[in-house]
Amino acid sequence: MAIQSMTGFARAQIRAGERLGYTLSLKSVNHRFLDLQFRMPAGLDGLEMELRKTLKESLGRGHVEVTLAVDRAAQQESGYNRELIGSFLAAFEAAKQEHGLVQGEPDLNAALRLPGALQTDSRGDGEMEAISASVRKEIVPLLGELKTMRAREGEALETILSDTLKRLAEATAGVAALRPEIEARYQERLTQRLTAAAGQEFNRQRLLEEVAVLVDRSDISEELTRMETHIAHFRELLEQGGEAGKKLDFLLQEMNREANTLLSKTAGVGGKGTQITELGLAMKSEIEKAREQVQNVE
Repeated sequence: MAIQSMTGFARAQIRAGERLGYTLSLKSVNHRFLDLQFRMPAGLDGLEMELRKTLKESLGRGHVEVTLAVDRAAQQESGYNRELIGSFLAAFEAAKQEHGLVQGEPDLNAALRLPGALQTDSRGDGEMEAISASVRKEIVPLLGELKTMRAREGEALETILSDTLKRLAEATAGVAALRPEIEARYQERLTQRLTAAAGQEFNRQRLLEEVAVLVDRSDISEELTRMETHIAHFRELLEQGGEAGKKLDFLLQEMNREANTLLSKTAGVGGKGTQITELGLAMKSEIEKAREQVQNVE
């Protein structure tokens, strides 16, 4: 199973009857958790709950927008509330006679702005049920299209991450190859500095012991071993696929910590020590690139 991206989009335009149609779309982007947002006409609360359950069963993470829009061309003709408008006109005439007004005509624009005056959507309960039934049927293949796109994006992410991981492994191997020479140079410099500071009277054995302690503190073998382990684990997660995004992000945090420690321990070492610094910075750069990509892995 390949890794999945959280980016995807799918849309379907459906005819649910002779004069009834709608557009259903799913849009997905990255998010820490599964965040579902619905934009649907009023009166479809039951349908929303069913769709929410279906999406939770199929998707692990991502901000998913579900939009259901009834096509205007498929709606019935506009009308107005005759009873309400009639009451408005009757009230106008009654007030006019009661107060002895001889001028003035009722404002139709004002009347049509009354709540409930316009009936632009004359769909009955039967039509709403028809839409709900159709959406329940169409959400399955539409969700399949969304997951297909997320899988395709996931394949592209896996390629990018694999290439980044390869460069990171090469930088780590380069540091490992330089380690023996750097440690020898570091030991030599420490011996010279301690001898100069202590003078000839300082115990030679004690001097070597102090040098050994300092060299051990600057040893980067553990950091290199952990980095190699993290890289191998990262590759395993890519091969396993599934919901690996959070695990991959955690591994990259650990890799970054090892790279920082490596740079700290090798700071100030001359000669080929500058090459380790360059390789360490290259490692951090590749890790940061990988973290940007992993943010979109489910």
